[in-house]
Amino acid sequence: MRAYLSERVGAAVLMAPLLLFLVLAYAWPFLGVVKWSFTLPTPGLGQYNALLTDGLVQSVFIRTLRIAAIVTLVSVAAAYAITVVWVRGTPAQRVIAEFCILVPFWISVLTRAFGWVALLSNRGLINTWLQSIGFISEPLALVRNEFGVIVGMTHFLIPFAVFPLASSMRSLDDRVLLAARGLGSSRMRTFWTVFVPMTRSGIIGSAMIVFVFSLGFFVTPAILGGGRSVMIAELIYLRIFQSPDWGLGAAISVVLVLFVGALMALLFRYVRPKQLI
Repeated sequence: MRAYLSERVGAAVLMAPLLLFLVLAYAWPFLGVVKWSFTLPTPGLGQYNALLTDGLVQSVFIRTLRIAAIVTLVSVAAAYAITVVWVRGTPAQRVIAEFCILVPFWISVLTRAFGWVALLSNRGLINTWLQSIGFISEPLALVRNEFGVIVGMTHFLIPFAVFPLASSMRSLDDRVLLAARGLGSSRMRTFWTVFVPMTRSGIIGSAMIVFVFSLGFFVTPAILGGGRSVMIAELIYLRIFQSPDWGLGAAISVVLVLFVGALMALLFRYVRPKQLI
């Protein structure tokens, strides 16, 4: 009993600095933001009422959810294919897949965003090449719209979607797959009816992580959207630093944090923690 209590106390002592840091760095400033949402410009629930009645805010929320959902779907699908190669491919395929997964982490999000502008703009590489071969007569609108935002965000988030999937795939028992093959199942049927369902936890974890990241994206939508596809993080920035309407910006921030918190609670409720490592 004493040994058990000693271990618990020791663990609490070791965790105390981290908890203190989290309180001072995150919880305390967030409480200040919550206070602003109820007190600026006048005390009351006016800012939260504006969230329900302001058409601009509602349209930005809907656009953010729509883009986040599309990015999540595309990112998880692409990450699944890459992860299958990384986990179950030949040694050469694994090296190439690992290179494609890790290299993007060495490039800043700002550099990547401007790289996509160079590719997708009216005078970018893609439009210039398509016009040179006569495939199009006028440049395609590939940037400063939702399409450009989705492309840039998907490219950034695919590596983050890979790791939960890789953890899930590596935990599979190959004997189950061999048993399915031994019973006459084709490779494709084994993949869809055995392999994919057994990696469901990884798919859910990957989707939740990508969706949560997408909700708070700022740099990529601001650059590739060109002010025409404003998402919720950019709206908060505009309300706080340019309007200024600190009360409404704070209320939007509080709602976003609570929404993300609810998503993370669902994540840890339905997905085993080891699937996220």
